[in-house]
Amino acid sequence: MKILITGVAGFIGSNYLKHHLKNNPKDLIIGIDKLTYAGNLKNIENESKNNNFIFIKEDICNQNSIQEIIEKYDIEKIINFAAESHVDNSIESPQIFTKTNVLGTQILLDSAKKIWYDSKKNTWKTNTKFIQISTDEVYGSLELNEKPFTENNLIDPHSPYSASKAAADMIVKSYYDTYKMPINITRCSNNFGPNQHEEKLIPKVIKNAINKKPIPVYGDGKQIRDWLYVEDHCKAIEMVLKNAKSGQIYNIGDQTEKTNIELIKTIINYLNKKDSNIDTDLIQYVKDRPGHDKRYAINSNKIKKDLNWQSSKNFDKNLYKTIDSYIKQYNI
Repeated sequence: MKILITGVAGFIGSNYLKHHLKNNPKDLIIGIDKLTYAGNLKNIENESKNNNFIFIKEDICNQNSIQEIIEKYDIEKIINFAAESHVDNSIESPQIFTKTNVLGTQILLDSAKKIWYDSKKNTWKTNTKFIQISTDEVYGSLELNEKPFTENNLIDPHSPYSASKAAADMIVKSYYDTYKMPINITRCSNNFGPNQHEEKLIPKVIKNAINKKPIPVYGDGKQIRDWLYVEDHCKAIEMVLKNAKSGQIYNIGDQTEKTNIELIKTIINYLNKKDSNIDTDLIQYVKDRPGHDKRYAINSNKIKKDLNWQSSKNFDKNLYKTIDSYIKQYNI
C-alpha cells in the first residue's frame, strides 16, 4: 500500500506514522508537512531513517505539487491530518484556518480526483481512499443532561476552527455524493499523548507546573471534554483505512469525560509526588474564551460495531505515561 499522510510532523500525524510503520512495515508512506510552528521534524526523526518513509516539505494548498506527488508515487490512500487546530488562534486569525482547513482539503480532493478518477468510464482507481481526520467540535456543545453526539447528529460548529473543519467535512462528503469518490470521515474527541504542541491543555499544564508558572484556567474550569489517547485514535484510523465502507463517517472517542479543572488537578497531584513545590496554588482563573463550548461528548458505538474497535479504556495510566514523557522531555 502506498499512502500519503499530510500533516505528518504534527501531533496526531506523527503518532499515526509511527503506528502504521510499526504494524505495516512493507507499506510506503509519503509524508508531507508545511512545517508551521506546530510541525516538528523531531517528531518523525526516527521514522525518517526508514527506507519506506519519504518526507517532503510541502503545503497542501499547492495543487501542482500535491498532484505531482500523488502521480509520482502512485498514491493509493490519502490521510489528511493537515490542519490549523488551536481554537484560540482561530479566534484571532480565522482566515488562515479557512485557507488550510477548507481550501487545503478541497485541493487534496481535487488533486486525487484528477489522478484516481476516469471520467469517461465513471470509475475510480481500485483500492483508493481519502480519509478526512476531523473533530467532535463540529457537532457543537452539549448540555449536561444531553446524550453524546452520534454520527447522525447535525453539525453546529461555534468557533472559526470548528466551522472550518465542518466545512471541510461537507466538501469531502460532497465528493462522495457527487462523484462517488471513496472517502471516510473520522471525528475524534480531544487527543492526548506524546509530542503534542505545548499550546494544548495537557502539555501546557505540565510545562507550566514544572516551571512553577501560573496555569491559566478559562472561566470556572468546568467545561467538559471527552479524552482519547492518541494511540487508540491511531488504531481506529488504521481500521477505517483498511476495512471501512466508502462514504461512512465514524466518531472516535473514549467516553472519558473530565472537567478541565478536574484534569488539571489530576496532573498537578501527580507532579506533586515528584516535586512538592508543584501544587494547586499555581492555578490562575482567567476570562473565559469567547463562545467557549460547555461540553463535548461523542458516541463511538458505530465504529465498535462496524470495525470492532475498542479503546484501551485506561485514562489514568495513559495520562501518567504522557506526563512522564514530558518530564523526560523537559529533563526533570
